Amino acid sequence: MRTRIAQSLAMLLLVGLGAAQGPGKSGENHKSSVGRVTSSQKSKPYQDGTASWYGAYFQGRETANGENYDMYDMTAAHRTLPLGTFVRVTNLENRRAVVVRINDRGPYVGDRIIDLSYNAARSLDFKDKGLQKVRIDVVHPRDTASLAAPVLFQPVSYGR
Repeated sequence: MRTRIAQSLAMLLLVGLGAAQGPGKSGENHKSSVGRVTSSQKSKPYQDGTASWYGAYFQGRETANGENYDMYDMTAAHRTLPLGTFVRVTNLENRRAVVVRINDRGPYVGDRIIDLSYNAARSLDFKDKGLQKVRIDVVHPRDTASLAAPVLFQPVSYGR
């Protein structure tokens, strides 16, 4: 149970850190190192293509890695990436990005490259559309830990 809560907290924090920033007030497009590729990080994405999502119909069913599917977890299905791999998925329409864990196989419809959980699609703001053009970048575990660790232990200020 504690592990599940810790994973959920880490994923929520990564969602906030992974959100791409828009242009600055001066009109210049400043790119942050999280959620976007900076000039020093220019690399090819792992994959570009169409994403879909799956939800309530699959709730509780066993995934390829043996766990039960939870539509509120930040997870996804991919045809070839190793189970347990973390990927940053960026919505190419609105530049929102989330980090999800691959825990299932698929998608099995058309030329879609990834099936996201309901919550991941909601976070990327495309659950109402059903399909969305996305970019997938593999996130290495060392990068995931370094992004989450400083935030997990940061004191919370309530404006007092």
